[in-house]
Amino acid sequence: MSERALEPEPLHNWRPRVVAERPTADLAAATDAAAALLTALGLDLTDEGLVETPGRMAATLLEMTSSPPFELTTFPNDEGYDELVMVRDIPVRSVCEHHVLPFVGVAHVGYLPGERILGLSKFARMVEFHARRPQTQERLTKRIADHLASALHPRGVGVVIHAEHTCMSIRGALAVGARTTTSALFGLLRDDPRTRSEFLALTRGA
Repeated sequence: MSERALEPEPLHNWRPRVVAERPTADLAAATDAAAALLTALGLDLTDEGLVETPGRMAATLLEMTSSPPFELTTFPNDEGYDELVMVRDIPVRSVCEHHVLPFVGVAHVGYLPGERILGLSKFARMVEFHARRPQTQERLTKRIADHLASALHPRGVGVVIHAEHTCMSIRGALAVGARTTTSALFGLLRDDPRTRSEFLALTRGA
C-alpha cells in the first residue's frame, strides 16, 4: 500500500492530503471467508456467542489494515530552529504479515528541521497511517522515516520503534514480554555522532 495525494497538488501546497492506495475492500466477501475459516477450524457458528463473530472478525481486520487519510500540515521555519524535534511514545498498532497477528508498542520520531516544520499531531497521524497494514516492524520503521524525509527535506530524521509481537508471545516461542526494537536514521541523525547519540539517548529515556 503506497501513499498519494487525492488530487494533483499545487507546487506550494503545504497541507497535502495523504491517502493510501489499495483495492476496494469487500466486507461481505470477507465475512463469508471468515465464516468458512472458523468453520474449518471446527467452531460451531450456530452457537449464540459465535453467530456474529465472522462479521466482527472481518470488520476488525478491515479496520486494522485500512490507513486513515490525513493532511500533512507543515509550516515555515521562520525562526530558523535547528535543534532536534522529537515526539516520543506514539502508540503503534500494526499487523504481522506472516501470521496476521497484532504487534503493539510505541514509536519515537524525531528530525532536524530545514525550511519547514511539521505540525506536531502529524507525527502521530503519520505513524498510524503507515501502521495500518500487514507488514514487518522493520519495514514500518523505514516507511515512516522515508515519508518524513520526503515531505520535509530535513537535515536529519530518526525513527525508533519498540513493539511486542503477539506472534511471539501467544504462540511459538511464547516469549511473553519480549520487545523488538528497530531504527531508521537518515542525514545528520545518522552521520553526526553527537546528534545521533542525543537522539538515541532520548529514545532510551522514554
